[in-house]
Amino acid sequence: MKQYQIAIVVGSIRKESYNKRLANALTKLAPSNFNFKFLEIDNLPLYNQDLDGKQPDSVNNFKNEINNSNAVIFVTPEYNRSIPGVLKNAVDQGSRPYGQNAWANKPAGVLGISVGVIGTSLAQQHLRNILAYLDAPTLGQPEVFLQYNEDFFDKDGNIGEKSKKFIQGWMDKYAHWVQKHCG
Repeated sequence: MKQYQIAIVVGSIRKESYNKRLANALTKLAPSNFNFKFLEIDNLPLYNQDLDGKQPDSVNNFKNEINNSNAVIFVTPEYNRSIPGVLKNAVDQGSRPYGQNAWANKPAGVLGISVGVIGTSLAQQHLRNILAYLDAPTLGQPEVFLQYNEDFFDKDGNIGEKSKKFIQGWMDKYAHWVQKHCG
């Protein structure tokens, strides 16, 4: 059975991030031939075009991890009706310099969780627009706009029973999406 390496980019660097918890729980729903690597984004400097000729080691390592992955999952909160700055910086670092876009042709999945009733819908919309420009084919359906509540995760950090079937459906569809694009 072919193995797939999936990069996970969590758009929150908060220690107790709901989105980190979601990303961890999501990996438990994946097929056994999916392996996950959580990419660090909190150590990336702010993107500066002046450094395109000599990118810092943290940026080179980040881009190598993307390049060594078959696909990517973005799990993001919503800040001020968009994606967090730290996530935008990571996306920019992975796409630059011009002509060296590590995101190109990487099948992507986008989801997120928030305490708000619309989940992370606007952040996801903005991220999908960016990924379209970066030529990362992004799973369109089902969309996953999750509202956090105390029952969302069980005591072991898994997706709670009320949401598990829906999230499992997303993971099944994402796995098919990756296999379709990666062979």
